[in-house]
Amino acid sequence: MELPKNPRPTTSVPRKYPLIEFPTSPQLIVGEEMLHFNHPQHPLSKLDLPDHFTCSGCKEYGAGMRFTCQQCDFQLHEFCAHAPPDLKDHPFHYLHQLTFYSKPGKEGKSKCDVCFKPAKGYAFRCSACGFQMHPCCERLSSETSFLCHPAHTLRLVPANMAGANGDSGFVCGVCKRKRSGRVFHCTVCGYHLHAVCAKNMVNGLYANGIKDLEKPSMLGSAFRVVSKVVIVLFEGLVEGMAEGVGEVLGDNLARGKGRNRSS
Repeated sequence: MELPKNPRPTTSVPRKYPLIEFPTSPQLIVGEEMLHFNHPQHPLSKLDLPDHFTCSGCKEYGAGMRFTCQQCDFQLHEFCAHAPPDLKDHPFHYLHQLTFYSKPGKEGKSKCDVCFKPAKGYAFRCSACGFQMHPCCERLSSETSFLCHPAHTLRLVPANMAGANGDSGFVCGVCKRKRSGRVFHCTVCGYHLHAVCAKNMVNGLYANGIKDLEKPSMLGSAFRVVSKVVIVLFEGLVEGMAEGVGEVLGDNLARGKGRNRSS
């Protein structure tokens, strides 16, 4: 899918001036506003808010800077609003060109090859080999510094060091646990950072002090426990009924044989 390149606004245009249309862009830019190709009915305003939101493009969380519609609930990460139509020589996949898609693929895998989370919306995909990643993961680099570990530069661990299930085997310095996906490593002190946790340095969650959005709620955990208990009780009830029916049938058969002998 070929999309024209998205220009980034460089100057602020007062509201009293008419809209400026860029002929190679799917958007109309007016200072801190834009008309985005995925939401042409209303203009989007660039805002910096501390609360978290779900991006209408990539379907992932974010906080801080975003483009939001003042008339409905449509919101985009800043990097999703300015996502380019293609990527060349990206450090995570430099062998092939990656193309921007606004909707998830109908066939094939649905996980991002960087963070291993589902790709439910905007994504960059490779038509040659199927590699794909979120726009937020595209903002990461193979060697960079992060707010959570500013003393040293972190490098991306090669993908072939992950286990068969994608588990890196490293304990992350942020979430303090092991999980699947790519990992950044500090060669100086041995600090590790999951790519999925590094994304929070890009999408604004870390800077705004928002944590644990991915963890299951207590209500959800309690519901799952209750469901298991109900299933066990139901299985026990069915098993008991089956045993009861079996005993009744056995008694009836025994009685029938006794009657036949007496006759």
